[in-house]
Amino acid sequence: MKNPMKFYLLTICILGSAIQMSAAGFVYKDKNASIQSRVQDLLLRMTLQEKIMQLNQYYYGNDGNDNNLIEYRHKIPPTIGSLYFVGNVQERNRLQRMAMEESRLGIPILFGYDIIHGYRTNFQIGLGQACSWNPALVENMYHFMARETRRSGVDWVFTPMIDVARDARWGRISEGYGEDPYVQGVMGSAAVRGLQGSSLATDSTVASCLKHYVGYGASEAGRDYFYTEISHQTLWDTYLPPYKACIDAGATAVMSAFNNISGVPATCNNYTLREVLRQQLGFRGLVISDWDAVPQLKNMGYCDNDRTAAAACLNAGVDMEMVSATYMKHMAELIERGQVSMDILDESVSRVLELKFRLGLFEQPYTREDYVPIYLTEDMMQCASELAAQSAVLLKNEHTLPLVNQKKIAVVGPLAKNARSLIGNWAGYGRDEDVDVLYNGIVQEFSTTSEVRYAEGCGLESQHDADPKRGWSAITDTIAHEVEALAEAVSLAQWSDVVVVCLGEKAGWSGENCSRSSIALPRCQEQLVEAVKQTGKPVVIVLSNGRPIELCRIEPMADAIISIWQPGVNGASALAGILSGRINPSGKLAVTFPYTTGQEPIYYNRRKASRGGHQGRYQDVTSQPLYPFGHGLSYTQYSYSNEKIEKNADGWEVSVEVSNMGLVAGDEVVLWYISDPYSTITRPERELRHFERIHLAPGERRLCRFHINPMRDLAFTDDKGQPILEQGVFRVLVADKTLELKL
Repeated sequence: MKNPMKFYLLTICILGSAIQMSAAGFVYKDKNASIQSRVQDLLLRMTLQEKIMQLNQYYYGNDGNDNNLIEYRHKIPPTIGSLYFVGNVQERNRLQRMAMEESRLGIPILFGYDIIHGYRTNFQIGLGQACSWNPALVENMYHFMARETRRSGVDWVFTPMIDVARDARWGRISEGYGEDPYVQGVMGSAAVRGLQGSSLATDSTVASCLKHYVGYGASEAGRDYFYTEISHQTLWDTYLPPYKACIDAGATAVMSAFNNISGVPATCNNYTLREVLRQQLGFRGLVISDWDAVPQLKNMGYCDNDRTAAAACLNAGVDMEMVSATYMKHMAELIERGQVSMDILDESVSRVLELKFRLGLFEQPYTREDYVPIYLTEDMMQCASELAAQSAVLLKNEHTLPLVNQKKIAVVGPLAKNARSLIGNWAGYGRDEDVDVLYNGIVQEFSTTSEVRYAEGCGLESQHDADPKRGWSAITDTIAHEVEALAEAVSLAQWSDVVVVCLGEKAGWSGENCSRSSIALPRCQEQLVEAVKQTGKPVVIVLSNGRPIELCRIEPMADAIISIWQPGVNGASALAGILSGRINPSGKLAVTFPYTTGQEPIYYNRRKASRGGHQGRYQDVTSQPLYPFGHGLSYTQYSYSNEKIEKNADGWEVSVEVSNMGLVAGDEVVLWYISDPYSTITRPERELRHFERIHLAPGERRLCRFHINPMRDLAFTDDKGQPILEQGVFRVLVADKTLELKL
């Protein structure tokens, strides 16, 4: 057909007349009609320009993220499909009223925002959440997050982040759930359930968006927005399983990634977006680009202008464009030229409309403005405290913790009174004054037993290092100030019975566009540990961090080390409870801590090398991590015994008895691994397939079980995503136990 546009318009006229003749009123306005029929009815009534506008998300407001700052605000048309961020309920409702009353069809605006670990009530960051190994608690956290977010006027959140990340130099490792695909899938699914509930059309649920699709965590050398070289087999084996799990959990949207996947950018990758996501994973929801990602195809050398970039992305399956507006500017011309088909356009518009209907925006487009306080409520603060406690990982303890007889406690370090850094990156509307700082929590915990004093000791980084362009007089003043601060900390340490050193990362050191060539702490923080250690007093290091930290120089000087990650508003009482023994630490690492940065990327489920022993390993440093995946100490001891494996009708039942051999109650995380020693596609040394968090009183024992489904747990995928189950011997590993089964 020479003129598809004329044929399309004729079809619209015929179908539009038919639907008006056969239906009483507007089907899309009938809340009792099915969503599918409402979408189709509305689609037939829309002009080409109205459809194109639904595929655009404009930016409105200032979200405080330096990576998302732009120099202007768009003039908001009433037909816009979505807005990224607004800022307050009244303004949101004003804009929504414009869409409902000033547009021809009254299609509501979809309001989206990057709510990563809290809108105002900031909880533990994603990496810390994973170290709790408690998906039920994580789901509850996201439920609270959804409630405060929806009642603040946001319908759609760009979370969870389920990028498998194995290089701690990559700043965005803080946002996801670590290095293991299975953990990413379990925690991501918990997030989806918590955010979305049983219905999106409530004032306590929001639509989720999985990001970043796909392989973004494999960015070369940990550099953000960089190239990724990923084979199809590795794509299926490592990076896609979390998406499959979260799609099965009901995720409503997916965000395409910034990375270039083996030569084809993720934002216009037909294989990953259409063949894999739509056809093989069966995803029916909405795909949105990342921030300004469509025109960035020019930077990658894939497209030479915005028009070809817009065509490439929509044709590949990116339904909505975030902020850059190339769809708005060029899509009508692309349709007219036949470079994008009307079928593809209608598919994408349908997905946008379906999400709006599912959210109930046509019936309830406005956010109530008379809600009672919805931030920092008692139940939310309790959840934040529980998550902070369960995610804290006791990395080292040389008979120092808990602190039971120390009468004089010195608290030093740049994180002791730093509220902003405890919140972490992507803080939404979080405020420093909402945060209980570590020093205050320790003072309150030990108020009846010990005297607690504070000295900063050093900044997060040397002021000279942070601003090397200052003049000589300013430098000498800085050095004098830092020497004085260090001396004050040493004097306090000499006074004390124990020194608690609070170290770590500034909030902006991890997160988007926060790649670092070294994951060591700044030298001034290491010098603080050296100085207080020379007093001979026990040293407890508390780390607030958004990524694994290189600790090889200060670890030998520490009598105990606790990583609390970036716990949000209510982590201080959790830390203090661990220090005192009121709380028994139970977190385990969901990511490997390297011995040095030079080992990165380092992760537990690597494939085996061609030579054993020390051959091929680093010759100047150990090849072993400082703290492996799954590591985490407790104030009690657990014993594993009576392991059994039994065949049943649909697989095997593996069991082990776990006992609390100590004098205090505690939570143990039981990790079950599979090992396939020989296969036609080589497998990692071990692969996590199941985990369980259990509580045991002193002397209590419990039987833990893992049901092995052969296809789910023993098969592997080829480069086309097809599962392969081979015969042979498999090993099941739990703690120090190994069992074998033969298929």
